Parts: sequence; structure tokens; C-alpha cells
Amino acid sequence: MYSEFIETLFVTGKLAVATTILLFIIGLPVSYMLAFARFRLKILLEALISMPMVLPPTVMGYYLLVAFSPQNGFGKFLEHYFDLRLAFTFEGILIASVVFGLPFMIQPLQNGLMSLPESLREVSYTLGKSKTKTFFRVLLPNIKPSIITGIAMTFAHCIGEFGVVLMVGGDIPGVTRMASIAIYDQAQALNYTVANRYSLILFLISFVLLTIIFSVNKRHKV
Repeated sequence: MYSEFIETLFVTGKLAVATTILLFIIGLPVSYMLAFARFRLKILLEALISMPMVLPPTVMGYYLLVAFSPQNGFGKFLEHYFDLRLAFTFEGILIASVVFGLPFMIQPLQNGLMSLPESLREVSYTLGKSKTKTFFRVLLPNIKPSIITGIAMTFAHCIGEFGVVLMVGGDIPGVTRMASIAIYDQAQALNYTVANRYSLILFLISFVLLTIIFSVNKRHKV
């Protein structure tokens, strides 16, 4: 039982870390585009990215499961040409977690970039800095609170996710079983001691992350 407990926490942490890293890499260019670019379908893109914040997790999980199924087009394509199955695998819940966590990374980054004065970019361009150098050397260092908020919120949201992970990955020990799913399983089995251990760990992690976010933001305002 103890080894299963540690194994579940390991899978949870691995998913949260991988999701956060991928979303940070994806979130940087996307947030920059949404903050400064102007194009006709921008509102639709922002709406799609924000959908996980209002859409029931089981709805998105269901559609991702259908897409990943080898009986349907995308899943059949992956299995036929790459011998890859995403349904009920760690890779599948990682992709689902990235999709469902998009707004928790992108929105803080976008809001941070939009809060910067326009003159900051203009001065950098005037000094001969390219857009890439301006982004990494001028803009990003000035939105550290937003970066920390995005990373912390993404990580905290991922370790607590239930619906999407359960729909796409099921409940396979050592592969797709997350701590949030284990809490439900143990509570159903009336094993409240183990359920409390999982719950307490997730509670403490979330509390620490939120404390960091509020501390950084308060220090930045001061």
C-alpha cells in the first residue's frame, strides 16, 4: 500500500511538472501574440483558450477521449502511422492536461505583458533590439510576478485535476492514476486514512503555491 501511495504521488508530480514545462514553452509565444498582435480571429482564439475555465472537465475529457480513440480519424492515424495510442496512457493524459491547463498559464502571462507600458518596447526597438531580444531581455524580466503566477497556478491546477484525467487516462496504477483519483477511490472503499493522506498533501501543496503567488504579487506592488 505504501509503495502504491508513493507511486501515485510520483505520477501526479511527473504529470504536473511536465505539463507546467510544456505550457510555459507554449504560453510564451501565444501570450505575446494575444497581447500585441491584431488579427480578425483573435477573439475566437482567446475564447477557445479560456474554454477550460468554464467547460465541465468531463466534457473536454470526453471529446479528447473520442479524438484519441483508434476507432476514430485522429487516433487511427496515430496508431497506423506512428504506432501510438493516447487513450489510457500517460502521454494521453499529458496532452489532455496541457490542453485543459492553457488558460492558467497563458492568461497571467498575457495580462502581465499587456500591463507593461508601450514605451518599453518602443525604446528597445529604437536601440536596435529585435523583437525576440526585446521579448526575452526587456519584457519577460518585467513580468516576473505574472510568470510565477502562471507557473504556480498551472502546477496547482494540474495536481488537482480529476475529470479530464479520469476520462482520458482511466485509473491505471502507476500509469494514469493521479492523487485526485486515488482520493475518490479510497473514499469509495471507506479507506479514509489513505484518502486523508492524499488530500492533506494536495492541500499543503496548493496552500504553499497560493502563498507564494500572493507574496510575490504583494512585494511587486510595494
